[in-house]
Amino acid sequence: MADPQSNVAEFSVSEISFSIKKTMEDAFGYVRVRGELGRISRPGSGHIYLDLKDDRSVLSGVIWKGAASKLKIQPEQGLEVIATGKITTFPGQSKYQMVIDALEPAGAGALMALLEERKKKLAAEGLFAAERKKQLPGMPRVIGVVTSPTGAVIRDILHRIGDRFPLHVLVWPVRVQGETSGAEVANGIRGFNALQPGGDIPRPDLIIVARGGGSIEDLWGFNDEAVVRAAAASDIPLISAVGHETDWTLIDLAADLRAPTPTGAAEIAVPVKADLMATVDDLSRRLASGLNRLISNRRTELRAAGAALPASRDLLALPRQRFDTAAGSLERALIVNTRSHRSAFDGISARLSPIVLSRGIGLAKDRLTTLDDRQIRALRVAVQSRRQAHDAIAARLTPDRLRHQSALGRERLAALSERMNRAYGNRLQTEKARLHGLEKLLNSLSYKEVLSRGYAVIRDESGDPMRSVASVASGARISVELSDGSFDAMALGDEAVQPPKPKSAAKLKKSSGGSKPASQGSLF
Repeated sequence: MADPQSNVAEFSVSEISFSIKKTMEDAFGYVRVRGELGRISRPGSGHIYLDLKDDRSVLSGVIWKGAASKLKIQPEQGLEVIATGKITTFPGQSKYQMVIDALEPAGAGALMALLEERKKKLAAEGLFAAERKKQLPGMPRVIGVVTSPTGAVIRDILHRIGDRFPLHVLVWPVRVQGETSGAEVANGIRGFNALQPGGDIPRPDLIIVARGGGSIEDLWGFNDEAVVRAAAASDIPLISAVGHETDWTLIDLAADLRAPTPTGAAEIAVPVKADLMATVDDLSRRLASGLNRLISNRRTELRAAGAALPASRDLLALPRQRFDTAAGSLERALIVNTRSHRSAFDGISARLSPIVLSRGIGLAKDRLTTLDDRQIRALRVAVQSRRQAHDAIAARLTPDRLRHQSALGRERLAALSERMNRAYGNRLQTEKARLHGLEKLLNSLSYKEVLSRGYAVIRDESGDPMRSVASVASGARISVELSDGSFDAMALGDEAVQPPKPKSAAKLKKSSGGSKPASQGSLF
């Protein structure tokens, strides 16, 4: 118990925490730390929480929302960076951390390594495959440009298109550098693809994604995975015109065509109108000249063929003579044909006198009467036969006979029921004996029988049996199972057993925010 007369100063928890905070901020007010980015968290507040680590230690860091929006590159896990800021503490959890104001890659090599890793990943998904490339339209009516609306790039593109072939150009304004540039460019590509043909805003026939030259950090937004996926998924043909001819980004590999410069993209997108008009005029002249030569040749061939044909009067002389001969024979043939048909008509009309018709009707009536009498007699015979059969069946279905048949059926049913009960009992006894034998076999093979002879089963923390001493580490928690139950234990090695920590120390460790990695240093 502390001496009540002691003159040692007493501090509250807040006083000691903020005193430590001030001390660390004074000592480490401005530092540059080099390390590899580990865990990265982006909550809805806009702040970024991350870990800087090397092979032995981990340093927690935070980038406030205002500083995060000004970063040249976005933090990604595994990237080696140099962070600039100050070291401070977080009294709420008794931990220290670095408030980062600026973040830059640790040399171009770090970004290139990350770029190569991302390139291999996207290439394995087939986003750069040649079969995905689409053919550019030869003469687009509308061109969509995704770029900054205030830079020199859009002016160069509009100027070159106006010189070569003036047409409708739609500009989707985006930031081409900074934290949000990748997301804005991807949204621009998807936005042009979402336009419907025939809508209020015309759908582009071609998309150009353009930006001027710069360093790898300046062009990093065009290496964003979202931009690459949007370019590969575009249904509209896409030209990438990012940077100068020596610069390259991942969107260049996913686009349908890469232009060396934004101006070159405009030259690729549209032809020269004057050249097209000259070509059309030349083709028109060649077509007219060829058509005139063809008509002249056909006229010459027609005249030659006409000169070889006989005169028209000679061609019609023989058919006219045949016509005159047929016309002279037609009158006589009509008279003979009429006489022949009249003779046939007279012969038929003689057979259709009223006497002949009356006789035929009487014969048909007699035949119908005969058939009616035969049908009535046949119906009576059939009815009599069915009545006799019905009477015979009714004679067999007397009440006495039915009661006799019912008594025989009940006796047979009782006999079958007795046989079924005996068979069921025998089968039940057989299955019980078989089940009893399997139970004995199972008990003989179970490891529980071995435990009853004084043995034990030792399992690790995951519940798997441990089969070798080499798999037991010093201080490992194990479970020992005996015949009448199990209990937990701890394995002891060659070192001395450390005494357990006091309960108050355990609570203090829990309130400090959880355990830390084995490689991390301690402040205590």
